[in-house]
Amino acid sequence: MTDKKDKNTEENIITAAERVFIDKGMDGARMQHIADEAGINKALLHYYYRSKQKLFNIVFTTAFKAFAPDLIKVFQREGDFFSKLRNFVKTYLDVLERNPHIPGFILHEIRHKPDQLIQLVGGLNLDIDVVIRQIEEEIQAGRIKPIDPKQLMIHIVSLCIFPIVAKPMLTAVLFKTDSDACEKALNERKDLIADFIINSIKL
Repeated sequence: MTDKKDKNTEENIITAAERVFIDKGMDGARMQHIADEAGINKALLHYYYRSKQKLFNIVFTTAFKAFAPDLIKVFQREGDFFSKLRNFVKTYLDVLERNPHIPGFILHEIRHKPDQLIQLVGGLNLDIDVVIRQIEEEIQAGRIKPIDPKQLMIHIVSLCIFPIVAKPMLTAVLFKTDSDACEKALNERKDLIADFIINSIKL
C-alpha cells in the first residue's frame, strides 16, 4: 500500500512539475511553485526530489521520449519508403495533437541552455542513422532526387512542428479567430505534408 501511495505521489509531483516548467520555464520555476501545484508541502517535495534540476531532467526527458522513439520505429518497420514517410508524418502529428506543449517547451529550453539539454537528448540514444541510411538508399536506387538526408529531415519536422507552435497566430491571422476552421486545416495537413514532401523528392 505504501509503495502504491509513494508511486502516486511521485506521479503527482512529475505532473505538477511539468505544468510549472511549461508555464515558467526552468529558470522561472521554483520548488515552492511545484509543491503548491502538487498540493503538498515543500518538505515532502524535497523528500522525493532533492533538486529542481533533477525534476526538470525527468520532465524534459519524459516529454522528449513521448514521441521520439516511436517515430524512429516507424522507419524500422517493413514497407516502402514513401509509406513510411506518410506514417511518420501522421504519427508525429498525432503525438503533437495530444501533446501540443512539447515542441514549444523543448525549443524554449534548448534555446536557453543548449549544452545541458543536448546532453540530455544525447542520453536517449536515438538512432537517427536508421532514417538517414534509408534516405541514402532511396537516392542510390534512383527513387528520389539527390538531397542531403539531414535537410530532408529538417523539412519534414519543420512542416509538422511550425503550425502547432504557431497555432494561436494562425488562428488569429489566417482563420480570423475561427478555431474550428484552424483545427480542420491542421488535421488536413497529415496528408498534405506527406504529399508535398513526396512530390518534391520523387523521381
